[in-house]
Amino acid sequence: MSTPVIAVQELAIATGAKPLLEPLSLQLHAGDCLGLVGESGSGKSVTALALLGLLPAGLRADGQLSHAGSAVALFSREHAALRGHVLGWVPQDPLASLHPLRTVGAQLVETLRVLRGLARDVARREAEALFARVQLPEPAAALQRYPHQFSGGQRQRIAIAIALAAQPRVLIADEPTSALDARIARDILDLLDALRREEGLALLLISHDLPLVGAYAQRLLVLQRGRVVEHGETRAVFAAPAHAYTRELLAADRLETLPASNATAPLLLRGEQLRVRYPRAPRDALDGVSIDLHRGEGLALVGESGSGKSTLGRVLLRLLRGAHGQVRFDGIELGSLDRKRLRAVRARMGVVFQDPYASLDPRLRIAEVIAEPLRIHGRGDPATRRERAARLLESVGLEAAMLDRYPHQFSGGQRQRIAIARALATDPDLLVCDEAVSALDAHHRAAILALLAQLKRERGLALLFVTHDLPAAAAVAERIAVLEAGRIVETGATAQVLRAPQHAHTRALLAARPAA
Repeated sequence: MSTPVIAVQELAIATGAKPLLEPLSLQLHAGDCLGLVGESGSGKSVTALALLGLLPAGLRADGQLSHAGSAVALFSREHAALRGHVLGWVPQDPLASLHPLRTVGAQLVETLRVLRGLARDVARREAEALFARVQLPEPAAALQRYPHQFSGGQRQRIAIAIALAAQPRVLIADEPTSALDARIARDILDLLDALRREEGLALLLISHDLPLVGAYAQRLLVLQRGRVVEHGETRAVFAAPAHAYTRELLAADRLETLPASNATAPLLLRGEQLRVRYPRAPRDALDGVSIDLHRGEGLALVGESGSGKSTLGRVLLRLLRGAHGQVRFDGIELGSLDRKRLRAVRARMGVVFQDPYASLDPRLRIAEVIAEPLRIHGRGDPATRRERAARLLESVGLEAAMLDRYPHQFSGGQRQRIAIARALATDPDLLVCDEAVSALDAHHRAAILALLAQLKRERGLALLFVTHDLPAAAAVAERIAVLEAGRIVETGATAQVLRAPQHAHTRALLAARPAA
């Protein structure tokens, strides 16, 4: 076998006396893809940061690093010199890594001038060529735009272009598709795979999504709690996973479809001829959408980014100004209510957002976070509210002893459970979940979906589940509505729609997701 571009032997990482990563060895060969897979906290990202020489202060690493067969001391000047020229990095969140006040063109041109010493006009031509290489629409015009003016998938392409600026030999992609819908995620991975094949890049693909990585990686390395539990060729691992944890990761992606409901419950929520157009947008974000939701029923709004599903959710909750059409909740026309009466109705609605870390106030203890809706609606005294928070925390599978902790002291899956507990504080009739599992690994995703299905069943909740994840929709919703470009293109019983989709867009969404 050829000499690896980058190899690391016995890499171990610790903070103080606590090990974060037990000794790990890996090799990255030109033209090959290695998948590094594990759930949140398994050590994937800290491995990438160590390879890049970017470990945060307070972490200690030991091991041997080599480049093209020559030893390189970890975190030495020679190691730092590999960044950009040999090691390219595609971060998980491109919006956080791009400067919001500078055009993306200025940022890419600066990278080209610093790393390759190009003159400004030459760097600008190269920047346009790189944007074309990563298939960004209208590359010349894109150079003049700011990060917020692009979609999530387009920002990921910009991050890839910046990573390619110094013509690296290794590309480290850290969760490059974690918050993207299935088709866009597939497009990004297709692009990375093409770069690997056409330019001979060594690709380290880091993800919590084992089936998705398995569709692209020739070899796999599976991490659990900082320890390698399985490694080998992808086909062999998928055909006969040797470790129980690998089998659990594969099983966690296979979600059961919720059976259709036979009983017709009373109508709870109805939206009629809903229409929204954002300022300066070329088309309507919602184009005459009508939708019904019954008590105790789960309805999934499914579609790609930009399809209008989150906009529809906000309109149904009356959280968006300028919407046309009518929304009725339990027979009450929401558009006719003043602020006081609307607040009273909203006590009957709970909302769980995509990013629990962003939606939970970091300054508040969990007892205050969960009790916040009760305080806002004037229910109970502080002691009663704390008692209620304790019961809610236990109802979502956490311990009442955790009430005095802060959000940063919990994992992503635990924070999402806390967000669900808060949404249930006022005993709502309707629970709206907006991409509530999109950034979770397979284990936490399956656990949260099982929790939602249980709460829906036990409490008789109507569930509006906004997602781009069709298997997740099937696990919690009896009915499904598929949106494309602001219109519902298909609706029906979830099992029927997934088994025999009638619309081409639904078939494309199903095809974008590899089977576990």
